[in-house]
Amino acid sequence: MVTKQIQELEATKAKIVALEKTIAKELSKELASLHAKYGFDSLGEFIKAIKAAVGTGKGRKSKATKAAGGKSKRRHRAVITEDTRANVKKLVEAKKTGTQIAKTLGSRFRPCRTSRRALASLRLGLNISQSC
Repeated sequence: MVTKQIQELEATKAKIVALEKTIAKELSKELASLHAKYGFDSLGEFIKAIKAAVGTGKGRKSKATKAAGGKSKRRHRAVITEDTRANVKKLVEAKKTGTQIAKTLGSRFRPCRTSRRALASLRLGLNISQSC
């Protein structure tokens, strides 16, 4: 009984192999005539039309590039000046949060946080130099 099932399994595997071969032949025939099916004279014209429809750019565009309208624009590191540090100090004394300070100064959160931490270390008597 088991030998009969094994023979059936072998026969089914042989059918699968035969089907895979016929599918591969038919697929390559269909792909070769695909450009004619869509009304193109040559395969090169068909490929150009597909590339034009999809776009030929390499890889994905970053969010910043998409926001800038396709132009690649790198964000520059914020310059922390003495004036900026003084403004951060005033806003910290006014009990503003880091996000509020960043919005007020028109900067991002990280540079403001660095300045706030430097002010806090000076108040505590620690001599930690700022990396900005």
